Amino acid sequence: MARALVLNASYEPLSVVNERRALILVLSEKASVVVERDETWHAESFSVQLPSVVRLNRFVKVPYRRAVPVTRRAVFGRDGHRCQYCGGPAESLDHITPRSRGGDHTWENVVACCRSCNVKKGNRTPDESGFALRTDPGPPRRFAWIYASTGFQVDPDWQPFLLQESA
Repeated sequence: MARALVLNASYEPLSVVNERRALILVLSEKASVVVERDETWHAESFSVQLPSVVRLNRFVKVPYRRAVPVTRRAVFGRDGHRCQYCGGPAESLDHITPRSRGGDHTWENVVACCRSCNVKKGNRTPDESGFALRTDPGPPRRFAWIYASTGFQVDPDWQPFLLQESA
């Protein structure tokens, strides 16, 4: 199912919703369509173009910055679905400092990893197992929750609204 980007009245990204919810926001006049998809939904008495980006008609105050949780989808997206040790296709997550040795489940300690490297590394640190990280892992930037919620597969129509701070 396709998704739509929801913008605040100030054009700041707020959330990602499914196409049905975006259509309901538009039809109930709570939001306006900014960018349409090439798809059309047909009802008995009318047809409507599906929205890709909608903007709320009223400003919604967001009292905090959204923290991106460390999830499998988000880590795979951040690391491009590639093993951070050998560069092959990633199949699992690896804790750089193993949890059994006090490592936390944080953005700085979790990377995407292939099964082979994960087994070879075992319960050791990369230095102890002779591995080197391809990149320094870290938390995503400001609007990266959008990338994380979509598995880093972002609709090209959304790019103009995310250019300031992409992941």
